[in-house]
Amino acid sequence: MNWTVIAVFVVVWVLVGLLTGLWMARRGHDGRWTIIAVVLGPLFVPIAYERVERTPRPVEVTPVDSWGADPANRSGLRVMVGYDGSVEAEHALASALKLFGRGGGVLELVAVVSYDDASGADSTMVDRAKHRLNEAASGAGAVPTGYAVLAGPPGQCLRWYAENHRADVLVVGKRGRGMTTRMLGSVAEYLTAHCPVPVLVVDPTVPPEPTDSAEPTVALRVSSDRAEKGPESN
Repeated sequence: MNWTVIAVFVVVWVLVGLLTGLWMARRGHDGRWTIIAVVLGPLFVPIAYERVERTPRPVEVTPVDSWGADPANRSGLRVMVGYDGSVEAEHALASALKLFGRGGGVLELVAVVSYDDASGADSTMVDRAKHRLNEAASGAGAVPTGYAVLAGPPGQCLRWYAENHRADVLVVGKRGRGMTTRMLGSVAEYLTAHCPVPVLVVDPTVPPEPTDSAEPTVALRVSSDRAEKGPESN
């Protein structure tokens, strides 16, 4: 018996399964599929290809009445905030309210769950997301606020929803610790690179500005129009 051949076979088997499971997770599915994928190895590839979903989808949406209004018939900005209850999301929401809350616009809080968590009629993850969104919306004061729970990859979901609902600006929190503090995080990095809607990335690691300051601490501002045109010449 050639143990080298067996060892190579096992390594390839596990590696194929691991990569397939990670691919499913990046496509918006539960990361626990990776465990099954490692066990099944190459046998899991057709299962993953058949099961994986290609496009984001809404799970539950409670919109603001004026959110979908025609731009000519509304006032203020339509501000969308990616919200998952984390410290980064809390900071992003606070900054969005501080910067845009007095402008007479509307606010949309968006949470994202995996396709698998959204597949059942009674999903604990969906219920938790809705509870967090309701709590956050109740703290928005007089700002008209709606929320949406989406299923799929976080970056693609936020981009899809912001674009389809004609958001004026998308606000997300910056993530990164230790050696990754200079990185925006995978979701924010994806959005700043691919989202056609202007993106505001808020840095939660910097102490907040005094309450009388009109500007929140931000990691990056991206405006699709200005990014393409560049700075205006005098």
